[in-house]
Amino acid sequence: MADDVGPGSLGRGEPLKGARLTVTSKADTESLILGAMAGIAFRAAGADVLDRTGIQGSIGSREAVRGGDADAMYDYTGTAWITYQGHSEPIPDPHKQWQAVRDADLRNGLTWLPPSRLNNTYALAMNRAAFRKYGTRTLSDVAALSRSRPGAVTLCVEGEFANRTDGLRGMQRAYGMRVPAKDITQMDTGIIYTQVAKGSCTYGEVFTTDGRIKAMDLVVMEDDRKFFPDYNAAPEINSRTLKRWPAIAGVLDPVTRRLDNTVARELNARVDVGGEDPHQVALEWLRAEGFVR
Repeated sequence: MADDVGPGSLGRGEPLKGARLTVTSKADTESLILGAMAGIAFRAAGADVLDRTGIQGSIGSREAVRGGDADAMYDYTGTAWITYQGHSEPIPDPHKQWQAVRDADLRNGLTWLPPSRLNNTYALAMNRAAFRKYGTRTLSDVAALSRSRPGAVTLCVEGEFANRTDGLRGMQRAYGMRVPAKDITQMDTGIIYTQVAKGSCTYGEVFTTDGRIKAMDLVVMEDDRKFFPDYNAAPEINSRTLKRWPAIAGVLDPVTRRLDNTVARELNARVDVGGEDPHQVALEWLRAEGFVR
C-alpha cells in the first residue's frame, strides 16, 4: 500500500514502525473495504503494508492468515462458527458466539479481536409498494401471510441459500412458513435486488449490510425468532504476528467499534451503486472519521 497517511486519532507515536504486515480479505465489496481499512490503519501507525485483499472465497483468505502468508483480515463470526469450525447451530448471543469462535481458533494460531456491531447476515426484504400492500414487518408476519393468503408470498433467492440448513429450508421450518416450490425462484444475488425492487417477487433474500437496500428503498423483515446466525465483522490476526506486534489490537479497535450496519450500507452503496473504488472509499471514510490524516 502506497497511501500517504499519518496518525490521526489512531496510530499516534507510530507503534507499528518497522513492521511489515500483509493484509488480506475476501473478494466481496464489504470485505474489500474492510481489508483496505485495516491496511490503511496499519500504514498510519508506521507499518509497511502489502495488500493481498480480494482472495476468492472465505477459506482461501482465512488460510492465508492461519498459515502466515498474511497477517490480518476482517472476517465474520458466523462464518467461522459454522463454515470453518463445523457447527450446525449458531449461538444466539452474538458476544458469546464471538467468544466461542475466539477460544476455538486460538488452537489454530488465530486470534480474534473484539467484534463490531456490523452484522452482515441473511434477511428477507420487499419493496415499498409491497410493504404498503401487505404490511409485514417480521418473518413471523411473512409466515402468517403464507398461510392465510397462499400465493401472496413469492421468493427470489440464490441457489446456496435455497439449500442451506441455515438458509431457506431452516427458515421455513423455524417459522412455519409455507411457500410451495413454484413460488420460489433461484437467481444470482445481484439480480435479486432488482427483481424485488421491480416487484417480480414479493420477498427477496438480501444481506443486511448491502448498500442496495437503501438505494432501492427496500424494507427488511426482522428476524424476530433470531433464526439466522450473527455474522459480526471482527479482525482475525495471525497469533504469531500479534505476539510480535501487540499494538495491532489498539490500532484496529477504534475502527472496529465504529462499524455498524448503517456505516456498512453507506460505504457498500458507494461501491455497488455509485461505482467507486473500495480502497478509496475506505480511505475517505477513515479520514472523515479522523482516524488518519
